[in-house]
Amino acid sequence: MYQITVEQSFDSAHFLSDYQGKCSNLHGHRWRVIFDIQGETLRTDSQLRGMCEDFSDVRKVVRDMLDEYDHTLLVEQGSLKEKTLQAMDEEGFAILQLPFRPTAENFARHFYDLISEKGYQVAKVSVYETPNNCASYYVS
Repeated sequence: MYQITVEQSFDSAHFLSDYQGKCSNLHGHRWRVIFDIQGETLRTDSQLRGMCEDFSDVRKVVRDMLDEYDHTLLVEQGSLKEKTLQAMDEEGFAILQLPFRPTAENFARHFYDLISEKGYQVAKVSVYETPNNCASYYVS
């Protein structure tokens, strides 16, 4: 099995509703996302001969995918009052409402699914919330 790794990061804010601790308050992270893409064989077509996947192609897909999350407030749907969302929208804040709690674990699964939908065979996606704390998702 061959594997390539592509890394990208983005900055955003979030909070964890119904959490007892510091993370219940609005705070920001530089999220570091590592995509491990695999393949059983190497490509044989002339341009990509000898490669599992083209790093440039994967990096572009990853960069485009994560750009939506950069410099936004990541909010679990239903975790803020409608008035709060409306006021923040009127102020021009970028808010991305998610169908899941914005944890590193949920993002690892979410990004795994998104990159898989692009046709890549994914070994694992890891999301670092801080330089020392990481959550990963993979299918065994």
